[in-house]
Amino acid sequence: MVLAKVVGTVVATQKDPNFVGAKLLICDIAEVDAKLTGSELVAIDTVGAGVGDYVLVVSEGNSSRQAMKRKDAPVDSTIVGIVDRIDAFGCTLKVL
Repeated sequence: MVLAKVVGTVVATQKDPNFVGAKLLICDIAEVDAKLTGSELVAIDTVGAGVGDYVLVVSEGNSSRQAMKRKDAPVDSTIVGIVDRIDAFGCTLKVL
């Protein structure tokens, strides 16, 4: 699982039937201090996230399919949580 910030959306009118009705978001992977790494991925949203939200992303196929509740879906990254704050190294970082 990785911490990331939603930086964009993807619109695909032609797609695998497992993705019909699913929202695709571009996520920039972040470090624990919320600094963005510049390494992006596209993830299926399961929690109602939007651009600007910090999120939790599972990036392994089986975990992603379980989170999406579609065992045959060809997905390897799924957003499973929206982050309210990060407590690390004795500091609290609010990201909302």
